[in-house]
Amino acid sequence: MTIQVTGKNVDAGDAYKTYVADKIRTILQKYIARDIAGHIRLEKERGVFKTSCSVRLGSGLLLEAHGEGGDAYASADDAVEKLEKRVRRYKSRIKDHAAARSNGGRKGNIDARDYVVSGGDDEVEHRVEDHPLIIAETERRIEELTVGEAVMQLDLSEAPFMIFRNAGHGDLNVVYRRPDGHIGWIDAAPKPAAVVNGVQVSKVR
Repeated sequence: MTIQVTGKNVDAGDAYKTYVADKIRTILQKYIARDIAGHIRLEKERGVFKTSCSVRLGSGLLLEAHGEGGDAYASADDAVEKLEKRVRRYKSRIKDHAAARSNGGRKGNIDARDYVVSGGDDEVEHRVEDHPLIIAETERRIEELTVGEAVMQLDLSEAPFMIFRNAGHGDLNVVYRRPDGHIGWIDAAPKPAAVVNGVQVSKVR
């Protein structure tokens, strides 16, 4: 179990590092397993301390939580509490996901690249043949998941959306957070209708 703790605009002292890392380890050993790699970042912005936790499980699932507080320890407690709620909510399904991976898992994952491009006026100035200026580039894996697994993965993280390959038909799908608190699902499969939870749903054109 490897957990890295760093600070941004603030010194994450040894006492804080030990405090938050021990709390994360305790939760994950209690509910899941020890095969993890995590990064915890402490930062201070306008007098508010913020702790961001990002933990990658051996199964590939990403757990995320963000906490705030008047001091570093309060922000850590807030983040850890949110992380524990998410892990506890999906405990059995996380283990099922890990078991499926250990038994060979699915083979339909897609390796992709995630680009950050300039926007606004900079995009106009640096546009070459209608291609915007690329600021950053990272590797991303688009996993083959069921819709339920994709919703779980999104709910375990703090990402606004997630692209996945639908295990049911192989096409790319998107799940995203709606303003009303629910999770939306975009299915690109060329079908006139779909059955969701036993209910036939016609596609909106």
